[in-house]
Amino acid sequence: MKWQKKGLLTAMLVSVALLGAACGNKSGSTSGDKASTEYSYVYATDPDTFDYTVTSRSTNSDHLENFVEGLLTRNKYGELVGGVAKSWDVSKDGLTYTYHLRQNDKWTDSEGNEQGTVKAQDFVTGLKHAVDAKSATLYVVQGSIKGLDDYVSGKTKDFSKVGIKAIDDHTLQYTLNKPETYWNSKLTYGVMYPVKASFLKSEGKNFGKAATNSILYNGPYILSNFTAKSVIQYKANPNYWDKKNVHVKTVKLTYNDGSNPDGLYKSFMKGDFTGSRVYPTSADYKNVLKQSKDNIIWSTQNSSVFNFTWNLNRGSYNATSKKTNKEKADTKKAVLNRNFRLAVQFAFNKSSYNAQANGEAGASKSLRNEMTPPDFVSIDGQNYSKQVEKDLVSLDPDAWKNINLDDAQDGTYNVAKAKEYMAKAKKELQAEGVSFPIHLDLPADQKSVLTLNQSKSFKSTVEKNLGTDFVKVNIQLLSEDKYLVATYQATSGEASDFDISNASGWTPDYDDPSSYLEIYNPSTGSMLQTLGLDASATVQGTDKGAAAKKALDFSEYEDLLSKAEAITSDKNARYKAFAKAEAWLLNSGIQIPVNSAGGTPSVTKSVPFQIPYAQSGLASAYKGMKIQAKPVTTAQYQKALKAWKAKRAEIAKEESSEN
Repeated sequence: MKWQKKGLLTAMLVSVALLGAACGNKSGSTSGDKASTEYSYVYATDPDTFDYTVTSRSTNSDHLENFVEGLLTRNKYGELVGGVAKSWDVSKDGLTYTYHLRQNDKWTDSEGNEQGTVKAQDFVTGLKHAVDAKSATLYVVQGSIKGLDDYVSGKTKDFSKVGIKAIDDHTLQYTLNKPETYWNSKLTYGVMYPVKASFLKSEGKNFGKAATNSILYNGPYILSNFTAKSVIQYKANPNYWDKKNVHVKTVKLTYNDGSNPDGLYKSFMKGDFTGSRVYPTSADYKNVLKQSKDNIIWSTQNSSVFNFTWNLNRGSYNATSKKTNKEKADTKKAVLNRNFRLAVQFAFNKSSYNAQANGEAGASKSLRNEMTPPDFVSIDGQNYSKQVEKDLVSLDPDAWKNINLDDAQDGTYNVAKAKEYMAKAKKELQAEGVSFPIHLDLPADQKSVLTLNQSKSFKSTVEKNLGTDFVKVNIQLLSEDKYLVATYQATSGEASDFDISNASGWTPDYDDPSSYLEIYNPSTGSMLQTLGLDASATVQGTDKGAAAKKALDFSEYEDLLSKAEAITSDKNARYKAFAKAEAWLLNSGIQIPVNSAGGTPSVTKSVPFQIPYAQSGLASAYKGMKIQAKPVTTAQYQKALKAWKAKRAEIAKEESSEN
């Protein structure tokens, strides 16, 4: 699934309008003209690598999932189906998985020329390359595949001892350390994709560069053009094994810096775009309603989560309003104080924040109150979130009594609690010599109108409810490049240049709560840099965040994760154990879940619910897509959504009876 960071701007401009509006069932019809084979819209952030075995960023993977396919993929209902593999077997002990590969899955170069058949050895080459290239996504499988962790850590030098083996050209086998009922869902992620050894060798350091010819393709599309901050274009892969289900033959995405949201709808109406987000807060929205009232559709929430994250050990001050070292020190002490963090969270009106992009009608539609979506898994027949709610109350009844973690409502906005925890924080911090107000630097992309307005909303509600004599939120206006370097693209904790940030989010890589919760594991977490920290296991020398981790009692969180990970055969018990870890995380207040992708309005000509649906991992965004001559109507979308949900429920019931 998608174990990766998501830029908020990208999610708002691309993922929501593209995926939310274009998921679907068989409603509507397609026209036979050229327009039905061309898709056109926008993108917001340039990809910086095409090495699909290495990258963890959705700004790369959103493209790469269309270019390369792994052993398994997803259908439009989210079921795992054969990709390169046509079938597979699992041993009785759950430790050995054997995959039988298609013999017509071809490699293709950027010119559309066939470059041989995808073979089992290509998957071995791909995994070894991921290790050699220090993949940001190795964590997905490093502890799963037998011998892989020892090879990565250098305990063994012989890759043949790792539990991946090409039995013959079309038979691949994995041996696991312990049973993982969700193992197959990991195969849809880039780190598990194939790489052709001869091409890798010929390209050398150029393999995976952000260029059309730096990789070979075996997925539904080929990258035909990439011009930075200008255009990204795809063409259908003529050698793809399932090309009969690739209806859109060309894709064109034009760079958009977010400075003119209204321009998207205008371009859609002119016929330049296949779909468009629309913005209820825009002055032009009255014209949208006048022309397209019956065509506005509100997408459903997906499995992503976007957060505000605290920088728990800030080391960079290139973007700051702080004037003295004492202000820096005081802010650090405040950020490490749980009562201060909770005071800010309870003072933050997430509905108001969300309304900046979606208007009052959509203010709550995409709100999320925990890392793992409430219904991602179930415990004793109930949503996972119900167990988390119970565990939160056990940790701190005063903070979490009557807490509601359901989606589409603000579960933590409570001004009375905000003031209560502010008083606690003030007393504790004054005893440490802290002076008020606390100055919080919040970076913002100065050209992105919508996200800038959301940052202003955060500042407004927090300062209003807590008072500017207690806290001041200082929005740091930055160019896009400086904003990304300080936040989303920061490569280490020390490089994360903020006190609090809303620049990142997460979608899971596989179908288990650990995919959300392990990202903050203090020893191995892949997203610790968004908290200003680094994974202890990867630190060369002294861990600069060790003191902050100790102050947070972060080892307690790690212990809870370890206990949950040790449960492999009882799903119910495993999920309960992860619920305890999630409760610890939420109770700590080190990050504030805000919203998901989806829950946003758009207009589109993409027939609803035709493209692959992925709760986790990767799935091509355009395979299966059909484009109709006229915009999808609200009624058409609702009918398709009802049918799609019914089929999903039927599948879930069948799977439950089999387990």
